[in-house]
Order: sequence, then C-alpha cells, then structure tokens
Amino acid sequence: MNERKRKKFKPWRIGLYIILLLVSAITLYPFLWMLAASFMPLIEILRGGLSLVRPGMSFDNYRFIFGVTAYFPRWFMNSLIVAIIGTILNVILNTMAGYSLSRLEYPGRQKVYYALLALIMIPGQVLLVPNFILITRMGLLDSYAALIIPAMVNIGFIFMMRQFFVNFPSDCEEAAYIDGLGRFSCFFRMVMPLARTAIATQAILVFMSFWNEFTRPMLYLRSMELFTLPLGLQQFQSRDAGQMWNQIMAAASVTVVPVVILYLVFNKYFMKGIRTDGEK
Repeated sequence: MNERKRKKFKPWRIGLYIILLLVSAITLYPFLWMLAASFMPLIEILRGGLSLVRPGMSFDNYRFIFGVTAYFPRWFMNSLIVAIIGTILNVILNTMAGYSLSRLEYPGRQKVYYALLALIMIPGQVLLVPNFILITRMGLLDSYAALIIPAMVNIGFIFMMRQFFVNFPSDCEEAAYIDGLGRFSCFFRMVMPLARTAIATQAILVFMSFWNEFTRPMLYLRSMELFTLPLGLQQFQSRDAGQMWNQIMAAASVTVVPVVILYLVFNKYFMKGIRTDGEK
C-alpha cells in the first residue's frame, strides 16, 4: 500500500501548490488591505507598509459614513432596492423567455430566436443614448424605473436559461398536466423549483451587475437622494471625503458586503449550476 502511494506521489505537485498559494495570496491581499484600512486612522494609511494590523484601529470610519454622512445610508438602500427589484424581474422574465424558446411550440419561435441572436451582438454602450431619449420622453428620468426598466430583461441570461431547458426532462411537466395543472401553474410550481440551480446562478450575476452599475445611474439620475452606491461613492470621494482614504476604504468595503453574503448563501447552487452547464 505504501509503495503504491509512493508511486502515485509526484514531486512537481508541491511546486504547483506553492504557486497556487502565492497567486491566491497576491489576489486576496488587496481586498484584505482595503478591509483592514477601513478600520485604520488616516495617518496609518499614509505611512504605507504592508502590515494589515496597525495601532488605533476602530469603527470610527464606519460611524462616520453611516452617522455623520447624510446620504450614504440612503445610497446603500437605493442600490439594494434597485438590485433586488431588477434581479427579481430578470429571474422571472429571463426564465420565462428561455422556457418559451425551448419548450413551447408557436409560429415565429425560430425567428424570435434568430432576432435575439442578432441583438446580442449589439454593444450595450450603443443603446445608452436611445434609452436616454426614451426614458426622458416617458418621464422616467431621475427615478428607480430609469435604472430597472431598460435592464429588466437580459438576452444573455435568456440564452442561458434556454440551454438549461433544452435538456430539461419533460416527464415532470407531463405528470403535472395529467394532475390538472395549467401552463402557468406548471411553470411556477414545477419548472422553476427544479431549475433553481440555473436560477441561482443567474440571480447572483444579475444582482452583481445591478449592484456595480455606474454608467446608467450617472446618465439617468440627477438627485443625490436617488444616487446608487457606486455613483454615490464617486461623489463621496470627489466632494465629501477628498483625500480621507480611511473613510473611502470603509465606504468601498460596505459595497462588497451584499455581494459576498449573496454568494455565500447561493454558493452551493451557483457551483452546481456551473457544473451542470459545463456538462451540457
């Protein structure tokens, strides 16, 4: 047994593991430094150095951005509202569209499919000006709707859900129809729960895109009360904080928290969804 283990042991794996650990440390260190700097006084940040533990570390920076800064809690809530509503709409509409393109038979389905294939090749930046004109004429400028409505459907995730449903077993649907469920009841009560791995993957990616979006809020929002967190952070850095890097690091650390929590909650489904897509 020991001889077999010795034969299987390959010395080059030690070097590979060392390289992987070094790459992981290099990748992770900037995030850890940002998190540590959010607890440091400004003088410690200006001194430089690579140490993550400094004298005088406290929660003062967080007390400042949530207590003294008037708009920061509001910006956080704005981003949360837009990201949650946008994610829910995307999950429902993208999943329904993907299911329709893969499972339903109706005239013009292939034409719709090819039209979406053509539209996915258009860069999103090209649509910023037309969207701005439409939103202005509809009276939606400077509102949550200006951020949610143009992005409540995503062609890329429609294709992701279509590919998932192409290999989706039809036995469950047939059993549901025999039991008397209609098309919509079957979709919401049978299909969506069974597609939770793909839906969880989609939800994480959509939430991140809404949460980190900067360009559209910059174009569509005018009131500081409606700023989302990325736009508010830029405003906070340029006007309120100036060179107060300790407060800027605290504000930047807060922006990461919801995405990390979401990933930890849905990590199991996210990884399973990636493996399923890879197998397909």
